[in-house]
Amino acid sequence: MNQQSEKLSVLEKVGYSLGDLAANLVFQTLVTFIAFFYTDVYKIPVESATKVIFICGLLAAFFNPFMGMIADRTHTRWGKFRPWILWTSVPFGVLALLAFSTPNFGPDGKIYYAFITYFLLLLVYSANNLPYSALSGVITGNMQERNSMSAYRFVAVMIAQFVIQVLLLPLVLIAGDGDKAVGFEKVMTFLAIAGVIMFLITFFTTKERVVPKPEQKSTILEDVKDLFSNRPWVMMLIITVLVFITLALKGGMYIFYFENYLDAAQIAAFLQNIGFNSFINGLNSLLTSFGLTKFQWPEDPATSGFALFNAGGIIFMIIGIGFSKALADKFGKREVFGASLFLSTVFILVFYFYPNDAIGLVFTSQILHGFFYGISTPLLWAMIADVADYSEWKTNRRATAIIFSAMIVGLKVGLTLGSSILASILDYYHYSVDLATQLPATINGIKLSVSVYASIPFFLAVACLFGYSINKKMEQQIERELNERRAVN
Repeated sequence: MNQQSEKLSVLEKVGYSLGDLAANLVFQTLVTFIAFFYTDVYKIPVESATKVIFICGLLAAFFNPFMGMIADRTHTRWGKFRPWILWTSVPFGVLALLAFSTPNFGPDGKIYYAFITYFLLLLVYSANNLPYSALSGVITGNMQERNSMSAYRFVAVMIAQFVIQVLLLPLVLIAGDGDKAVGFEKVMTFLAIAGVIMFLITFFTTKERVVPKPEQKSTILEDVKDLFSNRPWVMMLIITVLVFITLALKGGMYIFYFENYLDAAQIAAFLQNIGFNSFINGLNSLLTSFGLTKFQWPEDPATSGFALFNAGGIIFMIIGIGFSKALADKFGKREVFGASLFLSTVFILVFYFYPNDAIGLVFTSQILHGFFYGISTPLLWAMIADVADYSEWKTNRRATAIIFSAMIVGLKVGLTLGSSILASILDYYHYSVDLATQLPATINGIKLSVSVYASIPFFLAVACLFGYSINKKMEQQIERELNERRAVN
């Protein structure tokens, strides 16, 4: 193998991170708003929308290993993985726009249209994001530079998450002048164009340096066998599933926590006391002075507080990411990932013990959770890249994309399971949208879901790290010995 492990430029790190910013502008919209869009905007029945999301999600998830095998066997003058970012950029943008469009079909036509556009978007997402993720494993073999690049990448992810979870709905209301269907189409048109441009920047600013030897050949069966004999890979797959179960469960349940448990009058008082309402009023005065439309922030306390709650968590995740590289370089990825994930879980667990008027404590726990989880975020994917190095170190064959593809399957399975568990919990505790006030048992189930239930998969993920053998000492050994082999070749 031929490798240059020199220090990466800021331009290349930023260029690489823009690919995840582009993808997450769409992915975060799907995770956060696709169910709302189908039911409340496109007027598809809830049962049909649920089936579309669940079936398409599972089918697309298991396309990833095939995409990984294809990407590992791609040979072009641009490398294995960069070409896929180029080839899929425009289809990705077009399908993102189509998936959030509302053509005037009949009831059955709407369901078929939703299924086709959503499924195709998920397939193109896999064909784009899987090679993109695998690219992080071949831009450099230097593990410290890989830590740094992951930090850049996940700052971009948090920016996308902030834009979508905090600002998208107000922007939709502004763009559509209150018409959500028109607003979604206009905003997604802008995001699609911006995404294509960012994908192209990623393609032109990055370079694949870890290149397999020309004589390296392996069958699909050998690749699969290598995977399941790779204990760190098995541990990371389980960890990925567990992490995303928690993210889907708590992320989807928080709105129920705000609407059904926390005291609305106390939320309103909290927003007033911290000056948030004055900030929105000042912003709107500024916008109207320039002849622009007011910023349509949600007015009811639960929705408004929930949006600010998300914003606080995301901002402190970005701050946490800033500490990730230095800590990982000093102590090793495994140790820092485990410690930060454990501490972030503690600040999930405490939600169960707060009374419904403890709004300040709820927000404080969220930002502390966000900070510690932010430290762990880039390390998950950097550790998966290390697993690809571990596999090459053990077998003398490199199959980067199939290793990442299995992890993306874990991500999607975790999100699907987490969302399904959420729906099952609501059903088990007899949640009813028709009730003005939920039953005490229902409210307790919601509290358990955002705290105790959500903490269990995270704690199990920390426990799984005892089976992940790549500590800092082994990282250094793998990097040194692989560099020696590549220098010879």
